[in-house]
Amino acid sequence: MSNIKSAFAKGKAFIPFITCGDPDLETTGKLVRAAVDSGADLIELGIPFSDPTAEGPVIQGANIRALKGGVTTDKIFDFVRVLREDVKIPLVFMTYANVVFSYGAEAFISTCRGIGIDGIILPDLPFEEKEEFEPLCQKYDVDLISLIAPTSKERIAMIAREAKGFLYIVSSLGVTGARSEITTDLSSIIKVVRKNTDIPCAIGFGISTPEQARKMVGIADGVIVGSAIIKLMAEYGTDASEPVGEYVKRMKNAIK
Repeated sequence: MSNIKSAFAKGKAFIPFITCGDPDLETTGKLVRAAVDSGADLIELGIPFSDPTAEGPVIQGANIRALKGGVTTDKIFDFVRVLREDVKIPLVFMTYANVVFSYGAEAFISTCRGIGIDGIILPDLPFEEKEEFEPLCQKYDVDLISLIAPTSKERIAMIAREAKGFLYIVSSLGVTGARSEITTDLSSIIKVVRKNTDIPCAIGFGISTPEQARKMVGIADGVIVGSAIIKLMAEYGTDASEPVGEYVKRMKNAIK
């Protein structure tokens, strides 16, 4: 069984997204551990990129702060090696295809396996082009996690059938960022997913409140929250671990 599936084995999963190196990697480590202590089931670690096309201004800001602080892919790899000494829940990287290309796909993916990364999410990688990375991910037992968006339509079944780890269901059109209301007919999307795979699915993009999270896990296996956490990081900086931990605890309690 993929280690990622263990995140969904005890009920609905809460998945926080944290940008590595915002404001520094020492703080990132504190944030990850606070999230784990507060009930996070899986954590998405963002590798900063200079042109994060799927991100709204909040996460773009985190990318800029981290890159200005000197974070690199190699520094993040070293950081995860240390993190894995005590953090046992599944970890996945979320980044962009160019980060993997520029590092060297095989070097990047083999290193992921070596340091204990369970999967990678590349939001700018079209499903039809995943063969650039899928064979290497299979070789090194790293799940290449697919996204299904409201625009996927007739491709939903195809994507679901080939899914690995979990399916990332994008709640809304546009970029990441908190939304006051999510109006996409997600139930219909997930109904097609369920007919084609038993892989867990988690909803992300726009979720920020316990009420939204509770509603989303009525139809899905988990929720992903990024921008609301990044806002706390921007507000509290190196002191963000306590407020982030409290936020994760509230969200996890809401979906139990």
